[in-house]
Amino acid sequence: MEEDKAARFTILIDAERKKAFDDLCASKDVTSSQMIRQLIRQYLDQHGVRVDAGSMRARTQRKVRK
Repeated sequence: MEEDKAARFTILIDAERKKAFDDLCASKDVTSSQMIRQLIRQYLDQHGVRVDAGSMRARTQRKVRK
């Protein structure tokens, strides 16, 4: 059986935007990683993608649209 573990997500962003994002996150007392995870959760939810939060390995299921 495969062990559950976190996955790394690497992106490229220009230095000015990264600094602005880091500064804004710090002013809200969250890390940039915490905010990115929150934004990803919101984006998935907005598009009806359900993820089993009890496991690091995501099981996704799209909502059926009527």
